[in-house]
Amino acid sequence: MRFTDLMRVDDYLRLLPKTELHCHFVSTMSAGRLIQLADRYGVALPTTDPETLFDYDDLADFLVAFRAATDVLRTSEDLAQVAYDGVRADAAAGSLRYREYYVNPQYFAPKGLGYRDLLDPIIDGLRAAEADLGVGFRIVVAINRQDSPAAAVELVEQVLADPIPEVVGIGMDDLTPELTEDPGRFSDAYALARRHGLKTTAHVGERPVDAPENVRVALEDLAVDRIDHGYRIVDDPALTARARDAGMHFATTPWSTTICSGWTIDPEHRIRRMIDAGLSVSFSSDDAVFFRTSVAREFREALPLMGLGVEDAKRIALAGIDGAFCDDDTKAAMRARFAAEMLALDTALADS
Repeated sequence: MRFTDLMRVDDYLRLLPKTELHCHFVSTMSAGRLIQLADRYGVALPTTDPETLFDYDDLADFLVAFRAATDVLRTSEDLAQVAYDGVRADAAAGSLRYREYYVNPQYFAPKGLGYRDLLDPIIDGLRAAEADLGVGFRIVVAINRQDSPAAAVELVEQVLADPIPEVVGIGMDDLTPELTEDPGRFSDAYALARRHGLKTTAHVGERPVDAPENVRVALEDLAVDRIDHGYRIVDDPALTARARDAGMHFATTPWSTTICSGWTIDPEHRIRRMIDAGLSVSFSSDDAVFFRTSVAREFREALPLMGLGVEDAKRIALAGIDGAFCDDDTKAAMRARFAAEMLALDTALADS
C-alpha cells in the first residue's frame, strides 16, 4: 500500500512542520521522570499515580504543582536529560522543528542553582537534541510575578551581564501574590531589557478574570514584541484593531484554556475569534506534559474543534516563524524547510 493511501487530515496535521513559541521548560518533563526524581530526592507529590498527577482545579492550583515540580530538578544531568527527552518526544509526536522555552531562574535560585548552573545544562541538552534531531531553539528568561519589581530588574541585569547566545528575550509568567497579572508592575525591567536589545513578551489576558487592559499595558506601556495568550483582547475591538495593524503576534495555547479558564474549544473560542479578526496567531502547548498536551495535539485536536482546516493550519504554522525571536537567517531557513515539507504533504493529501 502506498503511503499516500494512508494520508488523512489527521496525519497531515501531525506531520505538518511546527514551531512552538510558548513552552515552559519544566513542563517538558514526563510524569514518569517527575515521579522518579521526586522519589530520588524525597520531594512529596500529591500522588505518584501518573494518571492523576496532573489533575488541577484552576490556574492557581496548577501553579502550586508547577512550582513543586521545580524541586526535583537539582543536577546538571537531570536538567540536560529532561531537555533532550522533551525535544525527542515532541519531534516524534508532531514534527516539531523549532521551540522557544520559558526558563525561570527565580524558581531555582532558592535551591542553590545559580543562573549558569541552570541555563548551561539545559542548553547542553537542547544543543544535543538539535544536533541529533534538527530541532532549533531559543530561551526566554521569565520573570516570576511572585517576586518584586526590584527582583525582576536584578534578573534582567543578570541576563545582560552574562550573555548567552541562545537567551534572546525576557518574559513574565506565574501570578502576583495577589493572583493577578499586573504587567505594569514590571515596567522598569522591561524598559531595561528593551534598551539593551532583548526581545520581550508577557503572559497577559489569559483568564476570564483578566481584563483586556492587561493586554493594552503589555502592548503600549511595556512595548512587547509578542504576547503570550492575550485572549481577552477580542473583548476590546479597538485594541484588537490596533494589535492587528501593528502586526503583533500572539502565541496561543488552546488546550490550556480548558483547564485555566474552563473554556470549551469550539468555533466560538476566543482564539478562533482572534484568527477571524486577522491577528497573527500561533499554537503552542504552554505546559505540555503537565496539561496532557503537545504542540501536535493542539493542531490535531484543538484546531479541528475550532472549525479550522488544513489551510488555516498552514497559516498558523508559518505565523509561528514570523513570531519567533530567532534571527532573520534562521527564519528564512525555516520558511524554506516548511515550504518544502508542506508541498510534500499537500501532494500526498491530494493523491490519497
